[in-house]
Amino acid sequence: MAAPDGSVDLRSDTATRPTAAMYAAMVEAPVGDAAAGEDPTVRRLEELAAAWVGKAAAIYVPSGTMANQLALRVLARPGTEVVCGERAHIYRYENAASAVNAGVQIRPLADPDGAFAPDALRAALHTAEYHQPEVSLVAIENTHMPSGGRPHDVAWVGSIAAVAAGAGVPVHCDGARIFNAAVALGVPAAALCAPVDTVMFCTSKGLGAPVGSLLCGPADVIAAAAAHRQRLGGAMRQAGVIAAAALVALDTGIDRLADDHRRARRLAEILADGFPGSVDPEAVRTNIVCAATDALPATLLGRLAAEGIRAGTIDPATTRFVTHRDVDDADVERTAAALRSIAADPGA
Repeated sequence: MAAPDGSVDLRSDTATRPTAAMYAAMVEAPVGDAAAGEDPTVRRLEELAAAWVGKAAAIYVPSGTMANQLALRVLARPGTEVVCGERAHIYRYENAASAVNAGVQIRPLADPDGAFAPDALRAALHTAEYHQPEVSLVAIENTHMPSGGRPHDVAWVGSIAAVAAGAGVPVHCDGARIFNAAVALGVPAAALCAPVDTVMFCTSKGLGAPVGSLLCGPADVIAAAAAHRQRLGGAMRQAGVIAAAALVALDTGIDRLADDHRRARRLAEILADGFPGSVDPEAVRTNIVCAATDALPATLLGRLAAEGIRAGTIDPATTRFVTHRDVDDADVERTAAALRSIAADPGA
């Protein structure tokens, strides 16, 4: 379904608008002082979120970035390093927040397919023996956005967690789209999260809520995160109004993610056919299509925009298309027609 202005917005799955059920739930939600733990709707959301990913407790925060930063504040130590992939969100897309908020520096590892190698992690964990900074936290990302929303399976997550555990280092999962990974892999989200200490997920991406993310983990870690949330200005008051929409998103948003994945694959096939070398459709398993910009016409985004179709870039080399609840089959076919037209006359 096109946006109110008639456009098809493929820039991000954060573009979704609240459903009628979400609006109704927001109006009817019982509320209280969430900062004091007195909002029953927020408490219910936190309980359900923790259960979905198999953790003891959860804390509701305004954004995924804040959830990641809370994990770094609680699990990492100032003056140490956090190991992650070289294209990880906490490294590339959080405005150097780890240095400001947690006093840590990032040690990026090569992640050509979105996953760094256990052996590379093992080597990084032992560099303190050579007068380099100690590693106090390992962070993974599932799905991995820059590699086209690639889902990482239980085996890889477990292999990374095992190496980290051998060095006594905790693991945090940036699981902004963890339910996309679970649906694509056909496994429960809790299975993907079992090997890690903490996981965050966004209700405002694939699940379609208007705002909010949850950090989940052991009760003591989440209690510590609550104190840091206050320091960062993230303690909210009658937040049940927005938590109610997130509850609807958890209830209705997971099963339909397969539709987003199917539509993204369709877009990938059209791109690959019209612009050879731009994307490998076989690698598109969730709702994100990352295409090589140098294989596309320089005018592509502008020409799509002229047709009322919005896409974007994540770096100079990558053009991104993201499917979500507000993009239906008709929108995909409209986009496909526009891409075919551009491919037929790329120099226009």
